[in-house]
Amino acid sequence: MITTGQIIRCKAAVAWEAGKPLVMEEVEVAPPQKHEVRIKILFTSLCHTDVYFWEAKGQTPLFPRIFGHEAGGIVESVGEGMTDLAPGDHVLPIFTGECGDCRHCHSEESNMCDLLRINTERGGMIHDGESRFSIDGKPIYHFVGTSTFSEYTVVHSGQVAKINPEAPLDKVCIVSCGLSTGLGATLNVAKPKKGQSVAIFGLGAVGLAAAEGARMAGAGRIIGVDLNPKRFEEAKKFGVTEFVNPKDHDKPVQQVIAEMTDGGVDRSVECTGSVQAMIQAFECVHDGWGVAVLVGVPSKDDAFKTHPMNLLNERTLKGTFFGNYKPKTDIPGVVEQYMNKELEVEKFITHTVPFSEINKAFDYMLKGEGIRCIITMGA
Repeated sequence: MITTGQIIRCKAAVAWEAGKPLVMEEVEVAPPQKHEVRIKILFTSLCHTDVYFWEAKGQTPLFPRIFGHEAGGIVESVGEGMTDLAPGDHVLPIFTGECGDCRHCHSEESNMCDLLRINTERGGMIHDGESRFSIDGKPIYHFVGTSTFSEYTVVHSGQVAKINPEAPLDKVCIVSCGLSTGLGATLNVAKPKKGQSVAIFGLGAVGLAAAEGARMAGAGRIIGVDLNPKRFEEAKKFGVTEFVNPKDHDKPVQQVIAEMTDGGVDRSVECTGSVQAMIQAFECVHDGWGVAVLVGVPSKDDAFKTHPMNLLNERTLKGTFFGNYKPKTDIPGVVEQYMNKELEVEKFITHTVPFSEINKAFDYMLKGEGIRCIITMGA
């Protein structure tokens, strides 16, 4: 391609400071270095994690920065040492990676790559610590190695999943984060058997994806737990059959669920980050075989407390990261589940905006409107 090895000038939505609207700027995107690829982003989406770090509620604020990590695009060029990706490949950049060499990558049980595990504080590329973005020679920092709020971005090859070129990128771009996190928590970790009962704590995007996993697994009852009663109608589309609002009861919600299900649900998936919900999700599963899976990220000072007898009575507590999917190995298969009409993706997409109006996507999320907003880069 004519741009191979050249600096590309393109539009990017830059966050100059915490909590302020993104500004459309012309940025320079350097060519990919060793084990890197440069991707033309066609569609991206806004995830709550972007908003969290844009508001600077996370770790040390790092600005100016290009956010974005749910996206789909086409490889424009590749750096040195690339054998598995080539220009023209349809890909999903992913916020965590798979180097293929570490103990985690060699383990069938883990997806927590030593080299490419999510790092929200790193503003440059692993190869040399430098940013591939600049304006007037000044660096603009990366976010989780993806920075998809730019028409072109540079990503480590271990964070790039090559997918079926027939898959519509404006749909499957959302597979690269929240959807897979919830879906995999149910299918890969909770593993409900057909006809079993599943409780989902938190009916945001990740919780609805967990419910979708329960639907795909053939769960008999899917009980949604949320403090917002407006979410139940939407949740029905994802297979949720019953709704529990803890505010409606004068007893602990785990007790309410146990009474509804003759002793507890078979599986539960917690998608809120509230430590109280985590305890409830664990204590609401049936003794003898119940499995609870924690997905939400708690506050740093939280402590999980439960009586040891809850474990001794053969309840199982598990945690998961990105639904236990290995990015390069497994995510192409999730896309195939969509292509085979097993996984329904469209119902997650509630809004679409052109790239020039990306701040509208932030407004929708901050107001709690919709599930996922697709941002069309060419518009």
